[in-house]
Amino acid sequence: PQQVVVLTNSPLEEQLWVGDFCHSRGIKLVVADTRGLFGQLFCDFGDDMVVTDTNGEQPLSAMVSMVTKGCPGEVTCLDEARHGFETGDFVTFTEVEGMDELNSCGPVEIRVLGPYTFSIGDTSGYGDYVRGGIVTQVKMPKHIRFKRLRESLAEPEMLLTDFGKAERPPMLHWGWQALHRFMQQHGRPPRPRHQGDAAEVVAMARELAPGAELDEELLRELAFQATGDLAPVNAFIGGLAAQEVMKAVSGKFTPITQWLYFDALECLPEENKETLLTEEQCRPRNSRYDGQIAVFGADLQAKLGNQKYFVVGAGAIGCELLKNFAMVGLGCGPEGSITVTDMDTIEKSNLNRQFLFRPWDVTKLKSERAAAAVREMNPALRVSSRPDRVGPDTERVYDDDFFEALDGVANALDNVDARLYMDRRCVYYRKPLLESGTLGTKGNVQVVVPFLSESYSSSQDPPEKAIPICTLKNFPNAIEHTLQWARDEFEGLFKQPAENVNQYLTCVGGGDNFWGGGGHPWVHRGTPPP
Repeated sequence: PQQVVVLTNSPLEEQLWVGDFCHSRGIKLVVADTRGLFGQLFCDFGDDMVVTDTNGEQPLSAMVSMVTKGCPGEVTCLDEARHGFETGDFVTFTEVEGMDELNSCGPVEIRVLGPYTFSIGDTSGYGDYVRGGIVTQVKMPKHIRFKRLRESLAEPEMLLTDFGKAERPPMLHWGWQALHRFMQQHGRPPRPRHQGDAAEVVAMARELAPGAELDEELLRELAFQATGDLAPVNAFIGGLAAQEVMKAVSGKFTPITQWLYFDALECLPEENKETLLTEEQCRPRNSRYDGQIAVFGADLQAKLGNQKYFVVGAGAIGCELLKNFAMVGLGCGPEGSITVTDMDTIEKSNLNRQFLFRPWDVTKLKSERAAAAVREMNPALRVSSRPDRVGPDTERVYDDDFFEALDGVANALDNVDARLYMDRRCVYYRKPLLESGTLGTKGNVQVVVPFLSESYSSSQDPPEKAIPICTLKNFPNAIEHTLQWARDEFEGLFKQPAENVNQYLTCVGGGDNFWGGGGHPWVHRGTPPP
């Protein structure tokens, strides 16, 4: 039986029918749609969705220095490190001396009092605390009830993505329904920048939400962009939908409840928008870029084609950048170009996230194969590849002439040193820099524009707690790498097998933990995937 159904580019009548069908049979539903710079996502995961792990993080732990007797009792952790807990978290205690009752009680809910202290309920009847103890966070199951699409349309629950635009999602909720009604009546979406079609969509929104205070300008913009089709917005909403599918089948991470509306209207020109974006500028031209021209106009499309960009890195982010650049037509004009460089070769483990590569590409250069793949996606793309590491030793390759000719640089790097170097080069040559990075489910983007924003080097991240496992195994280059390698070896040889045996013995009703006392979970925080 089906576990999840995903609807894209679907009329509202179909969404409602499928929504009723799925909800009544316990099938989870995700609806995703994009209109130019606007995006919509809806989730219905049933009447009782159980989330076993709300954030996917390793459980936090801290060392205890004091527990008071009282109602509530207060726990103080060692001053060296903040505990990191939040009010409402549940914790367990091990290795507490004196107040032994804490070791045997189940998970208790806490209330945070400060970075090193929290309260845990009534401890007045417990023994006197002597010393020691480790407090560990416990992931408690969370039950979430989802309304079916039909109910949720009338009483929407929305997740905000931008608190600076908090008033927009309710408007877009009605605007999207008005779009569906327009398309049902006319058999087509509103035409790009067509004032009559946009006015009709606004009137329909007023009928759907009588008495509501609507932002007519926002609704007109949604109608103007109804035929818009932008690769980056599709990638973003599609990525969110894929993540929601993984949440639906795994019970891990907190799902979106239930509507998410997204817009990137800041991408439109701020000045002279009405003269730059006219119905004539945005009309279809029987081009592969018509979905983009509908949003930004033909002049910007020509300008995109003639951009010269440098992509540094062809790994997971590099593949995404190159794909999006090929789709939007960047560097596809007679004067445009994209140069991609990466000294690395393709490994089998790259294939699950660096999607431009295939099994037969393993052992070949990433930059070369990535360039070939995007050239197939868009034959007009003028892309060249290089195998050179960026750094002082290649400044004869990436020299003054090379940088002066560029319109911008996009970083797709995996280390801070190379990022700092590229940032210095972009500041020196006064070139815009697009900086980004990912780690598991986390990601960041920074846009550096000369004379307008700070540079990448202007701020500094705290030192990384974890070391990538690929660095440990293949190229340990710092003292802490060798220490971490030794700790991983020790845990693999002596800790993990013993814990597995203990877990097995516990499951079958076996005896005590033969370590003689619980392990120290704070010793090892784990490492991210390569």
